[in-house]
Amino acid sequence: MAEDSTNQPTSEQGQQAQFAIQKIYVKDLSFETPNSPHIFNQAQEWKPELNLQLSNENQRIADNIHEVVLSLTVTAKLGDQTAFLAEVHQAGIFMLNGYNDESMGSLLGSYCPNILFPFAREVVADLVTKGGFPPLLLAPINFDALYAQQQQQRQSAEAAEVRH
Repeated sequence: MAEDSTNQPTSEQGQQAQFAIQKIYVKDLSFETPNSPHIFNQAQEWKPELNLQLSNENQRIADNIHEVVLSLTVTAKLGDQTAFLAEVHQAGIFMLNGYNDESMGSLLGSYCPNILFPFAREVVADLVTKGGFPPLLLAPINFDALYAQQQQQRQSAEAAEVRH
């Protein structure tokens, strides 16, 4: 069966766009248990209040080569005491060639973080377990929706700036 490339993105010059993962790695990592060992004895039943902070950044590092860094910070509290704080900066180097600006923004702001998230989730789960706490499995995240929301907020802010 011949491959159908009609659904493949093409550049403005008519060339087929290219995307490749070059490397995925942990850029930064931190785990703190500021109230250990006492926190282990305080809770009869482990039901912490969890807070997840999420962000991503990207930078061009060479022609058609971009680094995307997905940052996750998970804080678990029992009452007013912090049980643990795990922070992971999961990074990837991606080759993107032949994409227009809109597609490039979507790839760097949504698609690449979506690729990185399972790796970051695994690192967080390992850190939490090795820190002596029950396993923590983070729920999937809809990066497409987050990117669309971010774009909408940016457009609203630009529109408000134009009116003033």
